[in-house]
Amino acid sequence: MSVKESTILKTVFISLVIDLLGFTVILPLFPSLLEFYETNDKTYLYNSMKTTVKEFRNLVGVPDSEKIDSVLFGGMIGSLFSLLQFLNSPIFGALSDVYGRKAMIVTSLMGSTVSCAIWAISDSFALFLVARVVAGLSEANVSISCAVIADLPSPKARTQGMAVIGVAFSVGFIFGPMIGAYFTYLFAGEKNFFFGPAIFSLLITSLDVLYVLCFHVETLPVEKRAKSVINSLSDFLHLLNPISLFRFSPIKSLPTSEAVRLRRLGLIYFIYLFLFSGLEFTLSFLAHNRFSFTRMEQGRMFAMLGVTMAFVQGGYVRRNMFGNEKKLAVTGLCMLIPGFLLIGLSNHWTVFYFGLLLFGYAAASVVPCMTSLVSNYGLESEKGRVMGVFRSLGALARATGPVCMSSCYWLMGARSTYVVGGLLLLLPLTLLIRLELKHKAK
Repeated sequence: MSVKESTILKTVFISLVIDLLGFTVILPLFPSLLEFYETNDKTYLYNSMKTTVKEFRNLVGVPDSEKIDSVLFGGMIGSLFSLLQFLNSPIFGALSDVYGRKAMIVTSLMGSTVSCAIWAISDSFALFLVARVVAGLSEANVSISCAVIADLPSPKARTQGMAVIGVAFSVGFIFGPMIGAYFTYLFAGEKNFFFGPAIFSLLITSLDVLYVLCFHVETLPVEKRAKSVINSLSDFLHLLNPISLFRFSPIKSLPTSEAVRLRRLGLIYFIYLFLFSGLEFTLSFLAHNRFSFTRMEQGRMFAMLGVTMAFVQGGYVRRNMFGNEKKLAVTGLCMLIPGFLLIGLSNHWTVFYFGLLLFGYAAASVVPCMTSLVSNYGLESEKGRVMGVFRSLGALARATGPVCMSSCYWLMGARSTYVVGGLLLLLPLTLLIRLELKHKAK
């Protein structure tokens, strides 16, 4: 790996860490945020939604539990955010093929700063939803960073780059949620307890904009870019069509055999992330409802996940991923199945935390490995679209997973939901084991 490639990876890592610190501060706050808007919503939107859910709950015979209602609302918000990412990810990817990666990363981050500013003043549930909508429409830094990694000429650099992205997520999960929980106490005197975390997100995302402007190296030279915006966005309707996404229709250059492999990888990724993201989003609600975790305890829970992910990523996956992506992804899926079973069936926090360790191992390995595999497909001028489509499949999974799993949680309870979700992971595991992959050049 060349010095230039090492410099690019370092810049991507630092930018993503800064971005993810701002992104993850909200994670331990979701249960408390919904409780806050239940009693302080000036627009009465939250209570009107709760009334509608109550009527439906009585109709289908779901037990009367306000805590379960908050899980359902949280899943809706999570799915809304990811639905918007599903819409924006291929667009940002296509635009980055025309205007370059750096310009679109800056554009994405500037939108994120606006969403943080709106969140800081969101004294109503409606305004909070507006903040989440702006955040969902803007968040594309990770997607474009994947395209930056895919631009690198060395297969080994691309593999290590995907691991670097995973390590950045780990660092974000270690510190971001703890910072969010800490700032709620630091600004405890404020009328809105979330003001501190929101301001922190605003400042650190603004810092990321300056960092990218000053240090980010453009990886897509002008001569390798798509020729025009019209041509690059001609596949826009395909990118909004789930069937076209699963077929990777915007990617025209692949031989039939490689196209089949790429489509199968996309399907495996979608099924995995649908189940993973759906159950991941309910973790904070399960901990809050079953074990009465405070915001600080929620922060420590996510920090433990981040530490696990960092050790797995930095100590094992990053060193061993090149040429072993499929093997490591299979191992991660094998770890996640008993992890979900333990989390769902736990009656004591020690069992719950042991399940989280297995969960963290999978979170650190499966997505980086599959992203590395996908980055080998397509021409240089198509890398942005390949990664944009791949990330869109992930966003589609995250757009549908939380609301579906939260609905199952609401209807069946946590235990049944986690057991069923864990067993369903056998499907992507089997498909991945049977898949023959494209061999990398050494």
